[in-house]
Amino acid sequence: MNQLTRWAYSAVAATAMAGMFLGGAATSRAQSRPFAGPGVQKTYEHLLAEIEKIPLYDNHAHPGFGDDTDVDAMAAPPDESSTLRIRDDNPEFVVAAKALFNYPYDDFKPEHAKWLAEKSKAAEKSGDPKYFDGILDKLNIETCLANRAMMPGYLDSKRFHWVFFVDSFFYPFDNSERTASTPDMGVYIPLQEKMLGRYKQLENVQGLPGDLAGYEGFVRRTMADNQKLRGGVAIKFEAAYFRSLYFTDPPRATAEAIYNKYRGGGVPSAEEYRVFQDYIFRVLIDQAEKLNLPVHFHSAVGIGDYFSLRQGNVLNLENVLRDPRYKHVNFVLLHGGWPYYKEAALLTAVKNVYLDTSLQSELLYPSQLKEVLKQLVTLFPDKMMFATDAFPFSDALGAEESFWIATYTSRTALAAALAELVSEGAFSEEKALEIAHLYLHDNAAKLYGEKK
Repeated sequence: MNQLTRWAYSAVAATAMAGMFLGGAATSRAQSRPFAGPGVQKTYEHLLAEIEKIPLYDNHAHPGFGDDTDVDAMAAPPDESSTLRIRDDNPEFVVAAKALFNYPYDDFKPEHAKWLAEKSKAAEKSGDPKYFDGILDKLNIETCLANRAMMPGYLDSKRFHWVFFVDSFFYPFDNSERTASTPDMGVYIPLQEKMLGRYKQLENVQGLPGDLAGYEGFVRRTMADNQKLRGGVAIKFEAAYFRSLYFTDPPRATAEAIYNKYRGGGVPSAEEYRVFQDYIFRVLIDQAEKLNLPVHFHSAVGIGDYFSLRQGNVLNLENVLRDPRYKHVNFVLLHGGWPYYKEAALLTAVKNVYLDTSLQSELLYPSQLKEVLKQLVTLFPDKMMFATDAFPFSDALGAEESFWIATYTSRTALAAALAELVSEGAFSEEKALEIAHLYLHDNAAKLYGEKK
């Protein structure tokens, strides 16, 4: 034991002794402990009752019906593996269906699941925005950010705000080598080409512009029109599925030479394509700043057999997040970097970096998410945000049940994490509820310029 440790130990012992002589009232409230007290269950129940009253601001979801291909700019590759909790035999989905629709069965046998599929099909056919508004109302979700290729008429724009994808701007050239590189890319890259084609059609662009300046102008106009004309509130990168999240800062002349070389045809090498993408990435970030659009990154494990955890590691973004040129750009780390959530949380020390816990609230059970939240909300509580990552898995198991699973998990896990911290003497119940409001609603509302 060194001198500093002896001094610290002696100080703690002296404080404890003073507490014994003085009744211990003041010091017991101010001194945190490593173990929860016997009243933690009661504290949990009280906090949960209050937390359930807090309206939610969902920072990330893919709302839509099962056959709506616009719920994402990508699609899962064939035979993609599913984690245990989001498989259709999870009995929690039955609980969700009962809570939302009074589902009359206790399983999802095909003949029973048909009941849910028919309800979903009827709602889709009606096109009534009140359907998904009603789902939000039942779950006390005030606002939802919808990550979608395009927004449909059946989502109420007052409740569902559009986050649009920008990865397609990375792929203007011949992508045959990239498409053939893995079975996953054989699914992903054609969808990026399709998305780029849709943007060209919206902007009345035929082929590729004649020079890099023209392509940059197309990129910037699309972003501006997606915001002004189509209601976009943020941009989204799924880049971790396609390449490393480490973006260099190449000179414009280098990118211009690559554009001029391949605009009319030919297949860029992997290195040439990467350099061009790195340059276009900087254009996208610059335009996001000009338009005051927050920038969202997929920053967690991904689907498919060829997703690279190493390339998708959130720390690859550090050179961008800490770049002083982008100090006025708000960055959001979707899914909180999971499984690298500790690294992601520490990156939010940067004033313009935030994270949400989408995906985690579906993959992890409440007891597991509790341990994540117990750390996140005590590091930078003004930077952490609730989100669901709700997604329609099929016609029967839609985004509706996904919303339910994620909100249930998040509320109960948060209440449990805060109850333990209160019981351990970290802070008061009043402070716990203040943190709960920040995480569940206020941080996101402030970030997107909305009133409480």
